[in-house]
Amino acid sequence: MTILKVRSSKLRGGIEAPPSKSYTHRATAIALLANGESEIDKPLTSLDTRATLDASRILGARISVFEKTWKISGTGGELKPKAKTIDVRNSGTTLRFMSAIASLSPTPIRLTGDQSLLRRPMGPLIDALRELGAQAECEGKMGRPPVVVGGGIQGGEVEITGGTSSQFISALLIACPRARDDVKITIVDELRSKPYVEMTLHLLSEAGIKIRKNRKLTEFRIPSEQEFKPLSLTIPGDFSSASFILGAAAVTGSEVSVGNLDSHYPQGDMLIIPILREFGVDVEFSGRTVMVLGSEELEGTEIDCGDVPDLVPILAVLGTVAEGRTTLANIPHLRFKETDRIHALASELRKMGAEVRELEDELRIRGTRKLKGTYVNSYGDHRMAMALTVAGLVAEGTTVVGGAESIPVSYPQFVEDMLTLGARIEVKP
Repeated sequence: MTILKVRSSKLRGGIEAPPSKSYTHRATAIALLANGESEIDKPLTSLDTRATLDASRILGARISVFEKTWKISGTGGELKPKAKTIDVRNSGTTLRFMSAIASLSPTPIRLTGDQSLLRRPMGPLIDALRELGAQAECEGKMGRPPVVVGGGIQGGEVEITGGTSSQFISALLIACPRARDDVKITIVDELRSKPYVEMTLHLLSEAGIKIRKNRKLTEFRIPSEQEFKPLSLTIPGDFSSASFILGAAAVTGSEVSVGNLDSHYPQGDMLIIPILREFGVDVEFSGRTVMVLGSEELEGTEIDCGDVPDLVPILAVLGTVAEGRTTLANIPHLRFKETDRIHALASELRKMGAEVRELEDELRIRGTRKLKGTYVNSYGDHRMAMALTVAGLVAEGTTVVGGAESIPVSYPQFVEDMLTLGARIEVKP
């Protein structure tokens, strides 16, 4: 297990945001189904995206990996699996997307992963695929992985919850254009993380896929037997990953810039900019660069995080050192991430002296004058590990972050970028 030793630090300088993990996953999955060769420039090469790349190979894509480009010759939707099992390791996105895509296979495919992944919910997606005519079942208890899928998607109408994971919806949107008959998808309950569905729709449109939708994104009508065109795409920078650097600058009162951030691509976590301003941070966004210009004092605020769940870990850290109370609301879906992030954030930040109240679907945080360094556990969750590292930058003494080997899941250069900016961090295997 890798640990990080973090000491109080002041940051200064600039870095480039890493490529978007979410765009890389989606572009790879769509390229797998395309008729022809897609070219994906500047993809994120991380533990999670490698899982999607490897799964695509198993399902029949021919892939060439260069230093800054992936070339993917797709299957045209006619999958020819090279193995009966796909190990997606720790990647929940890979599991959801590839389960839906693998249901197009003429032969059954089993998808499994590590112990953390086997706790992730899959029941709503597997039930939906079965209702649409595919062979689909969960081998785990209570709708948990491993899953077995195949036989093709016939089509028809299906209802699915939008409250557990938007990845279920994105997975169906990617796979169902290859159904034998038209598909109608109706979302019941609140659709959380809506910007991620918008991201999926954007890339599907780039691939020539036609999907009729209503304004609220609660109903989708998908014509059958569509052909995916190859993609030619440069992956944009990731606001989700950049939020940890911007948040670190905010809590330390530092001047830091993050480049490679493009506002023209749908990314819900772009909301980190107005949210930081709500906390009282001086932020400028010019061209493709976001600059945090320091802050005299952070102010507590209330945020509906239903569409930005990946921002919650860093926002919780901001709340611990902000004056007054911060409420991070509408986040029940955080209990189904790599770990139960609501409970984990409350537990670990309390160890550092923060006042955090855990509710079923929100966190209430009372700001404290100073956090205290101690040992904190990230539970093998990459966003927890990065958030707790940021907390260590404003804590008295030394903060030891356990489970930091998970960070390359989404941001392989995180520690290197933090060191470039002046953070006092030691890596201990």
